[in-house]
Amino acid sequence: MDTTLDTDRLWEDRDVRFDIPLSQMKMRPGERLIDHLDSIEDTKGNNGERGRLMVTNLRIIWHSTTLPRINLSVGFSTVINISTRGVESKLRGNTEALYILTRCNNTRFEFIFTNLVPDTPRLFTSVLAVQRAYETSKLYRDLKLRGALIANKTLRLLPLEEVYDKISGVWNLSSDQGNLGTFYITNVRLVWHAEINESFNVSIPYIQMRAVKIRDSKFGTALVIESLRNAGGYVLGFRIDPVERLHDVMKEIQSLYRVYSANPIFGVQHKIEDKVELIEQLTINYEEDDIEITGEEAEGGDAFAAYYADANKASDGEPVFCVQLGLAIESIKEGYTLESLWEVTGI
Repeated sequence: MDTTLDTDRLWEDRDVRFDIPLSQMKMRPGERLIDHLDSIEDTKGNNGERGRLMVTNLRIIWHSTTLPRINLSVGFSTVINISTRGVESKLRGNTEALYILTRCNNTRFEFIFTNLVPDTPRLFTSVLAVQRAYETSKLYRDLKLRGALIANKTLRLLPLEEVYDKISGVWNLSSDQGNLGTFYITNVRLVWHAEINESFNVSIPYIQMRAVKIRDSKFGTALVIESLRNAGGYVLGFRIDPVERLHDVMKEIQSLYRVYSANPIFGVQHKIEDKVELIEQLTINYEEDDIEITGEEAEGGDAFAAYYADANKASDGEPVFCVQLGLAIESIKEGYTLESLWEVTGI
């Protein structure tokens, strides 16, 4: 029996996207709006453009108030540093802004958002708090091998997690002789650990499952779980006796997967005191312009070009001798110091 799960790939927290269609600005199942702020300027790419910034449990969305098709979607998984920085805003002049450094597909992008409402720290506090909640809840979304999952032969439950079934006598077929262990089937993931060594374990969130199969193996009939490619593309085999029980476990996993997919639990818990409206009420509807852009390059070039972390670098700088390091390095751009660069790369 071969069952490929109907997986809607989770991209919202893992990608940086520019000028996305309205359909991608809408919430996916399980995504919820945590905070929204009007009068936010995208100082890096659209200096002088007033817009709205929305913080969800998976990403940051910004769109222009006048032209909503000019927008950004920044997934929290891509963020490598959040700080504040003094900037020159066309709408506020010299002011303190939120600086976000990201990495997506081996490319670094930086974003600078300025709150046009003076004397309010909410832009900084909301984004930082949600990013922190995201980072501390990765087990809801990421496949984990050999983690601190078990304590005294009991699963360490996540805050929103419930155990639906515990199955003993489950063989992990990853080695030649197999390892005997225990399954925990919960509302958000499947966990297996070895009986002899609790640190030999695996946690597989439903969101990262690609297929659940029953296949023949050299150990007999086995339950095979495949993870998505972005979760490592693992193929994990388990044997449960008798075979009838194996089929029951597979059906249970498939059933819980369907329930989970209807309303995924991503584990990011943060609450803003002020009432947050639905994103449908906040996002301005817009129609695609019936305009054909001609010429070799549209005005302004690529939408993301302005956000490169090294956007103004045309060539390597001249080598200079660095006293602190005792060797030759590329000359540092104006406005940066060696210490500040170490702070970025040390994240």
